[in-house]
Amino acid sequence: MARSSIAIFGGGCFWQVEEDFHHLDGILKTEVGYMGGDFKNPTCEDVCSGNTGHAEVVKITFDEKKLSFGTLLDKFFDSHDPTQKNMQGPDIGEQYRSVIFYTSEAQRKKAQEKIEDINNSEKYNKKIVTQIVPSKEFYLAEDYHQQYLHKRGMTSCRFTSSI
Repeated sequence: MARSSIAIFGGGCFWQVEEDFHHLDGILKTEVGYMGGDFKNPTCEDVCSGNTGHAEVVKITFDEKKLSFGTLLDKFFDSHDPTQKNMQGPDIGEQYRSVIFYTSEAQRKKAQEKIEDINNSEKYNKKIVTQIVPSKEFYLAEDYHQQYLHKRGMTSCRFTSSI
């Protein structure tokens, strides 16, 4: 029987972040939405205004017997540039920040350790700016955003090859 857990990541446009995760063995469900702001029931338009404090995120339900949080962190840090503050590729704004919304103390600790390891490895010329913050209320994005790239037969919407 699957032992499911939740991981929540923001690493730019949620379309790409979801695509990077949804096909992994052990992923039970992905949902895109908004987290981190104080505005209740935000829409895409609200979040894109830059006035809500929310990030575009992917809520990942995964089977801990098949996939560890550590493996998800590896994928997360390999799938975007965690040294860029409030932007990824052509997307600029706080809603595109690199962020891990932890759901447990174990996740917080593992995320901090991962960032320390990456910074110590000198993989990047700059330090990681990824925020590690407690999860807040998750607001499901509009239906047309769910599995956006997958529904269109696309695997990427990246405009750069810097990753």
